[in-house]
Amino acid sequence: MTVRSSRILVGGFLVAAFVGATGVASAAPERPVKPPRPHEVRPALPAGQNNPAIAGGVAVGGGVATYTASGLGPREADTSAPAGSPERYSEYPTPPPGVTITEAQSLNVLKEITGNLKAQGLTLRDVISMRAYLANAPGTDTADFAGWNRAYRQYFANTDLSTGAPVNVPLGTAPPAPPMYVNPARPSRVTLEIENLPVRGWLVEVEVVAAFR
Repeated sequence: MTVRSSRILVGGFLVAAFVGATGVASAAPERPVKPPRPHEVRPALPAGQNNPAIAGGVAVGGGVATYTASGLGPREADTSAPAGSPERYSEYPTPPPGVTITEAQSLNVLKEITGNLKAQGLTLRDVISMRAYLANAPGTDTADFAGWNRAYRQYFANTDLSTGAPVNVPLGTAPPAPPMYVNPARPSRVTLEIENLPVRGWLVEVEVVAAFR
């Protein structure tokens, strides 16, 4: 994966926007692309890749209703950890080998999103767009994009597009294993590194758009 970053000022905060996966952008089509049908949801997926992480974009027909979830962070999961600490929002009181605190919080957030969507009659398979905000873990110079991406693959983009079969994914430093939630969805996605998040201890906040279909 090739990642580009640029630093911009948003609301008084310096942020770094990380975009990209090699191969998402493709050459102009040989013939004009037709707009989506009224009830069609059509991700723009890179040609020749069986397991891309994200779509280059998603076309949505005018007859498709969508739901936009507010930004969600991790719930307090480990009440034995100090209040306001990142560990208090970890999915694991004792993380598996190699699982970073950002990875553990990301798994927590993705479970929160699952519940949020379920209340609307939706699932993670209906997600078409995602925006993730990451803050630095204490003692680090940059956000843990690798940990976020590992957690993301546990819940999204973990099937082979040519066969539909689940693809094993890593958790921490463990060998790849079956994903926690099998999901062929490849939403469009942007991930931003920001200076801080609204709740002390949060390292991850995610908002999604899902389509009713």
